Amino acid sequence: MLTSVVCLSLALGPADGGLLELPPVDVALPAAQAEPLPSSPVVRDPSATLTVRDAKEARAEAKDASELLATTAGAVVQDSGGAGQRKTLSLRGAAPNAVLVLLDGVPLSGPGAAMDLSRIPTSALERIEVLRGGGSARYGPGAMGGVVNLVTRTPDGTSRLFADVTQGSFVTTQLSAGGATKLLGGDGLILLHGLRSEGTYDFRYDALPSLPGNELTTLTRNNNGALQGGGLLRYRRRVGTTQLDFLGEGSFEARGLAGPVQNPSATATQGTARGTLSVRSGTTFEAGGTLSTLAWGRLDDTTLRGTFFGAGTYHQQERSLGVEAVYSRLFAGRHGVTALLSAGGDWLAAPGGVNPSWGRFAAMLGDEVLFFDGAFALNGSARVDVAGRFVVFSPKVGAVAELPRGFSVRANAGQASRPPAFTELYVMQGTMLPNPELRPERALTGDVGAAWKNEQARVSATGFLSLYEDLISYEYYPPNLARPYNFQAARVAGLEVEAAVTPWRWLEAVASYTFLDTQNQKDDPRYYLKSLPFRPAHRLHARVSGGPDWLKGRAEVLFQSAQFTNRTETLSLPARAFVNVGLTARPFKAPLVTVSVELKNLLDVQTQDLDGYPLPPRALYVTVGIAWDAPRAEVSQSQSVHPERSRGGTDSPLALGPSTPLGMNGP
Repeated sequence: MLTSVVCLSLALGPADGGLLELPPVDVALPAAQAEPLPSSPVVRDPSATLTVRDAKEARAEAKDASELLATTAGAVVQDSGGAGQRKTLSLRGAAPNAVLVLLDGVPLSGPGAAMDLSRIPTSALERIEVLRGGGSARYGPGAMGGVVNLVTRTPDGTSRLFADVTQGSFVTTQLSAGGATKLLGGDGLILLHGLRSEGTYDFRYDALPSLPGNELTTLTRNNNGALQGGGLLRYRRRVGTTQLDFLGEGSFEARGLAGPVQNPSATATQGTARGTLSVRSGTTFEAGGTLSTLAWGRLDDTTLRGTFFGAGTYHQQERSLGVEAVYSRLFAGRHGVTALLSAGGDWLAAPGGVNPSWGRFAAMLGDEVLFFDGAFALNGSARVDVAGRFVVFSPKVGAVAELPRGFSVRANAGQASRPPAFTELYVMQGTMLPNPELRPERALTGDVGAAWKNEQARVSATGFLSLYEDLISYEYYPPNLARPYNFQAARVAGLEVEAAVTPWRWLEAVASYTFLDTQNQKDDPRYYLKSLPFRPAHRLHARVSGGPDWLKGRAEVLFQSAQFTNRTETLSLPARAFVNVGLTARPFKAPLVTVSVELKNLLDVQTQDLDGYPLPPRALYVTVGIAWDAPRAEVSQSQSVHPERSRGGTDSPLALGPSTPLGMNGP
């Protein structure tokens, strides 16, 4: 289900390290948030194409992280249909298993495992940072198509209580509640959330698509319900010159697996329990330089039952551990050097005695050089990753330049690499079959972008090209399974355009467009020069919102062109266009009360996604939220910013300004 979001896109602008704010918004982040983490794309890859989604204002509109991402340029969400159902993300034509998803810098899945974004509610998020293009040189295997960093809500020293509840179509209820306060010399935050949806709806289905004009059949989507619950706990404290940040996040879910319309299931179910723990520290040294460390652990337990999985029960448990250290320092006022070392391991327990495991090791060295008083910056990096028996090398170079009259340009080129994950190699993952013959995939990537902005308008355009060798992509495997294959060679090229205009403070319009041209270059007449599956050529999002602060309305359209679902171009999904409208009222300020009404799929478009998963028809949701803030006390230790930053400022990725010099980002 694709829904409306509040859009904030960052493309490029040299005054802030390669980023242009799209569209302008009034953001007043607390000091604790003013320092982006070293794992943030804003810090780690300053010349990359970056989009930031503000989750705070969109909590009443978007139910999970996938709905915030659906309108991002270069992104395609693959949707199983309905609240709480599986949703994955493709960036710039890369498969979902080649997009790295982080939670405050912690990987939520191993390389080669596509992250289910329906598991992360927007109530737990502050913002989402989306890096588009090959990110392996800075982030390692799994980031061939890009990186998504989910930034959780952060305690900021304010005592605050908040709660919201959503009720809507298909017997759907979603709620969250929590609070933040000073705690043990630092700042703490706790959040609990839950969702329940029966997910039953009628939809119209064309049983004979080859016969134009035939009557549609009305079917009922059953076994599509979902039950989710979870929580988030964060604690921040400064000890001397070291900032400590503790995160605990977890969830459970139980969902029906209704299957494609051609082969539905009344009994298939999935149960999942997932947890993430991390400890981060950041230290600034008096002699110069900063050191950031991160230690984390993740557990993902999945149980599958019913039609698709035989008479028994399929149970899989994945465990991951990792440590990372990043040192950054500015030398001679113009060389920003960054060094990274990381290590970890992945273990999988699966049916049939298949219990693969391997260690992971990585080293990265980067340098950002400033010229012409920061008007031009050149950065380069190289990274080596070892995952089990595979070794991959990922270099990259990028540049950002500031030009007169609000113009700026940037460019990137590099190599992205990814070994196949052991889940892809050896283990049946529900409806995903393994392929032990897979080889590591590699891509040569490049992009060039330009931007212009003034006080009322912003526009950016980026062209990109990726040349893949041994690309790993999933293909439909009848009757209801999918299997990964190596494409001998493939080419992906495209164009991303983002624009925004704010003629008055009370009116805003934003739009993004993506053109994607994919080509299978495998030397086989069945596939040669044909499009890669699940890559629509055109995607357009446009949104208009306006009104006073106490009453704002919005309307948006999200168009996606037809897409093929197999390599031979014999199966396809038709084009679709969703229209969503909404209204948000804030009748009280103390406490702050918010009432939001959302009408999704206004025109009741009947369509499908993936291999025949029907998407919900027209739906109505009402959200009521309340927040109470205690009087603001003086700034706590955990809110103090580092006394020295390599970039020389306290800029936030959501509040960038010309006063921030161009150069290396520090933690």
